[in-house]
Amino acid sequence: MTFKILITDNVHDSCAELLRAKGCKVDVKPSLSKEELLKAVKEYDAIIVRGKTKFTRDVIMEANSLKVIGRAGVGLDNIDLDAAFEKNIRVVSTPQASTVAVAETTIALMLSLARMIPEAVKSLKEGAWLKHKYVGFELRGKVLGIIGFGRIGKAVAKRALSFEMKVIAYDIRNIREEASAMGVEVALTLEELLKKSDILSLHIPLNKNTRHMIGEREISLMKNGAIIINTSRGGIIDTKALLKALKEGKLAGAALDVFEHEPPQTEEEWELIRLPNVIATPHIASQTQEAQSAAGVMIAEEVFKILSDITSRKETR
Repeated sequence: MTFKILITDNVHDSCAELLRAKGCKVDVKPSLSKEELLKAVKEYDAIIVRGKTKFTRDVIMEANSLKVIGRAGVGLDNIDLDAAFEKNIRVVSTPQASTVAVAETTIALMLSLARMIPEAVKSLKEGAWLKHKYVGFELRGKVLGIIGFGRIGKAVAKRALSFEMKVIAYDIRNIREEASAMGVEVALTLEELLKKSDILSLHIPLNKNTRHMIGEREISLMKNGAIIINTSRGGIIDTKALLKALKEGKLAGAALDVFEHEPPQTEEEWELIRLPNVIATPHIASQTQEAQSAAGVMIAEEVFKILSDITSRKETR
């Protein structure tokens, strides 16, 4: 049987190549409008996306033949999972593909903030030699607090330990055994982690329980002069609370690869981005050739397997 599959967003070419090699009919249509997506869910067996395409409830409820939504990436906050479950549509992703890329970006942002590298580069390109202005700090000996000790959290911890940092982790699940094996301390509560951390790094999904998880109260518990790194999802941090803390000097800085709206839309978001003690990048943590290629291959294989399994079950009935 030939499966009809649509790829939206900028999914790596490896995805379409693999599916076509397996005999699938693949259409690549990046940047679909909502009207076009409402039509597509009635025509395709599977749709593969990244984070841009939004599978809201009204879109999913229009699905007739759609069996699988494949997300080439980590987060699933652009897909209404409850609606997909109601329509018996499988939702799969490739969280393992970008682990190294995101972990390396987290460390890069940490170092850039600690040594004020973007500011130093900018000033020198503008003709100024301000050697004595950019006095940063070392990561060695600093306490790194990691919220979320999954694949990426552990990968960040591994790299931070090589910088001789002290690493503390907090997760809603029991992580004591795996953390202990790495030499990572476990915080029993979020409050404990916040109070101990010199640097806070977020590695959790965005959902109704984690939205604005880091707000004014949580920031108030942190050390004066602490910094925050966020390469997970922007909505986990309350933008207004973070902006206030940075402007008032409660926090020394922040490095952000993600924002509540992408691209940023509100005055607070743009003010935050433009602060001198903020490093901001346009959600590029997983944007490596290796990660994107791996995500394309992994999601293609997973989607094809599910479609084949569904077909096999129908044929044996």
